[in-house]
Amino acid sequence: MAKYVLISDLTLSHDYQNFPLLDFLPSAPTDNLPNFIYKYLKGKPPPDINGRASMATYPLRKLEAALLQKYPENDVVVAHEDHFEKFIKDDTEIIGVTTMDPLGLAPLTMSYTLFFGSTAPAYVRKEFESLLARINRIREGKKAKLIIGGPGVWEFTVQPQEMDNLNIDYAFQGESEDIITDLFDYVLDDSTRSSEFFKGFQTFDSDYHKSFVNDPRFISRYQFSKQFPKLEDIPEIVNPTIKGFLEVMRGCGIGCDFCEVTLRSLRYYPPEKVLREIAVNVKKGGLDNVWTHSDEIFAYNHGKNFVPDTEALIELFKAIMGAPGITHTNPTHGRISIPVGYPDLIRKLSEVMKAGPDNWIGLQVGVETGSNKLAKLHMPNKTLPLKIGPDGTWPEIVWQGTYVMNKYYWRPAFTVQVGQESETEEDNWDTVALINQMSNSEVDGRPFEFTITPMQNVSLGHLRSRDFSMFALNESQLAVYYVSYKHLAKVAARDAFQNGRNGRNRNVFSLLGAGALISLGGKVMLRSIANMCRKQGLNLEKAAAYGLDRKVPQAPSIPAM
Repeated sequence: MAKYVLISDLTLSHDYQNFPLLDFLPSAPTDNLPNFIYKYLKGKPPPDINGRASMATYPLRKLEAALLQKYPENDVVVAHEDHFEKFIKDDTEIIGVTTMDPLGLAPLTMSYTLFFGSTAPAYVRKEFESLLARINRIREGKKAKLIIGGPGVWEFTVQPQEMDNLNIDYAFQGESEDIITDLFDYVLDDSTRSSEFFKGFQTFDSDYHKSFVNDPRFISRYQFSKQFPKLEDIPEIVNPTIKGFLEVMRGCGIGCDFCEVTLRSLRYYPPEKVLREIAVNVKKGGLDNVWTHSDEIFAYNHGKNFVPDTEALIELFKAIMGAPGITHTNPTHGRISIPVGYPDLIRKLSEVMKAGPDNWIGLQVGVETGSNKLAKLHMPNKTLPLKIGPDGTWPEIVWQGTYVMNKYYWRPAFTVQVGQESETEEDNWDTVALINQMSNSEVDGRPFEFTITPMQNVSLGHLRSRDFSMFALNESQLAVYYVSYKHLAKVAARDAFQNGRNGRNRNVFSLLGAGALISLGGKVMLRSIANMCRKQGLNLEKAAAYGLDRKVPQAPSIPAM
């Protein structure tokens, strides 16, 4: 019935009650979160239109657009998760699945697994295995090939045996919009030789030196061929995306040594390209919101030493907010140094995005540590164009950046890591001090608004061996986890219902139910974590008070909105 059937990982297509950060819920171990609570908080997928997904993940929409440049609409289906079986018939050639964390090996998921000592799979893995079991049942006896792609493919390079266990024909690694039709032809004709493709996968060492590993189950771009599509080769979506999610750039370039995103070529969408995709979401999806995605929004069209291009950023967001039908936008990722060095840029962007007490702008920010030493060692460019030393310590930069963001109604969602190379207990206690200090700070009489999520840095060697028995958090690492969740419980109790409104949840009953569960869940999780940390020898009182006697950084002098 359809030549190509595209399906999303089940954890990527639900609304999660429209609460910020609940999208990370599937990272929880299945033995620590009751299934009925998970199902309720997961919410619903978008409705279907004759079995097709009315809204879908952005990567699938990009692949759909690329395929439709060559094939008629009847040949290409982005299927709804409840109805994809109706499209997979004897003439179906390719079933493509995009995934983010198929085996539960992503940093946040592994952190939960290790911290709680869980032996049960995370919901992300359970959902992925359930999806593939359904796909394999329906394609049994048919010719359709099953290919997976997306950011989560790296997990199969770590545990390639799972390719066989899950009956996956091929995993494609990398961006593919410009070569997707060639890729499908290559898969369907095993005798085809192509200078575009390599049967195997790419991997990187700690210094980002690339190597190619032969493996017939994987396909990647050939070593000496073009590695990324050019901007003009990236097609524009033709059908709406979940939550109005749209790209404005690809790549980052900051160069943190724990992140491969930095290796992606930088490409910037001009405002007119973004506006054309917004029009699709408004016209076909009835959406009034744009999730403005980038790997580093302040690097959009940046200058030398990552000086932000203020005019380009303001022009971009003015165009987005001025698009017919759009009332709200929210960037996804950015670094903390820009609010410190360029507070007026944040003020101007806040005015453009209409930020205020009832419209907080969320932004995911990698703080990673409170240690000057580790910041200089692992992410020396993250403060650019500022420099640690002349422009303050790393904790001072983080504190002042949070102050500026909160001043203009931006709420950062921070991540921190434990287990980094060359880490000492003193480094972790510096992180504890930073979290405690910010949790007890104010701007204009308001408490600092931020979330903080701790993660365990797990080496690829341990992921390959699946031997996590040696992992035991020391006192300082436990303290980072404890004070992070202590702050999260405070935020959940204070902001759960307000966050639901800001998250654009229009159903009052869902808002009240989810808000109550989140507030209660924060308290329950903190109690569980506190008991666990106490049993492992952490002095909770010491951790909760650590760093509060340190001098609070000086608040920057910035203009009012």
